[in-house]
Amino acid sequence: MKLQFKLTLLALTAVAVAGCASNYSSTNIDKLTADMIKAAFRDKGIVKVSTLEQDDATRECSAADANGKPIDAKVAQDIEAANLKTIQWPSDGKFLGDWKEGEKIAQNGRGMTWTDDAKMPNGGNCYNCHQIDKKEISFGTIGPSLYNYGKIRGVSNPADPASKPIVEYTWGKIWNSKAYNACSNMPRAGHKGILTQAQVRDIVALLLDPKSPVNQ
Repeated sequence: MKLQFKLTLLALTAVAVAGCASNYSSTNIDKLTADMIKAAFRDKGIVKVSTLEQDDATRECSAADANGKPIDAKVAQDIEAANLKTIQWPSDGKFLGDWKEGEKIAQNGRGMTWTDDAKMPNGGNCYNCHQIDKKEISFGTIGPSLYNYGKIRGVSNPADPASKPIVEYTWGKIWNSKAYNACSNMPRAGHKGILTQAQVRDIVALLLDPKSPVNQ
C-alpha cells in the first residue's frame, strides 16, 4: 500500500508540474487524486474511508472554490432544494429542548475520531466558529456571532405562532446548513449524524429560549 501511495503521489505531482505545459484534463487529475486517497487511507475504528466521498454539494462547491469563482446560481439552487428535502423535523413536533444541555453540547468538541466510542454522544463544537455567550472569551470567528440570536430576531416566546418561521429555520440550519446556503462551511449536524434530534432540540433552545444566556 505504501508503494502504491508513493507512486500515485509521484504521478499526481508530475501532472501538477506538467499542467502548465499540457492539456491534462481535470478528469485525469481527479482520478489520480481518488486513487491516492484510496491508497493512503483505511477504515479505522468508527472512521471510514467512505466519509471522504463527496456528494453533489461538496463536489460542486469545492470545484468552484478551486476555480476561484462563485458556484453557478442554478446549481446552488438545486443543491439547496435537494438538501432541504433531507431535513428531519422533530418527530414529536417539539423544536426546543433544554438550553442548559444545549450549552454543554456547544462547548463539547469531542467525537467522530477513530479513538471515540460510537455509543458516546458527539459534541456540537459550536464555539469553534461562533460567539454564543458573551461571558465566553474563547470562540471562533469563521461563523457570525450568535449572541442575542433570538432577541435580535424578535423571538420572546418561541411558542408564539409568529415565531414559527425563525424556529423552523434555526432547526433546519443546524440539521442541514446546505439547505439554506449551498456552500456553507457549517457542518450538517443532523444530516451527517453528528448530532441526534434530542441534541439539535437542545441547541435550538440555547439559541432561542429567552432564559438562555444567549438572549440575556
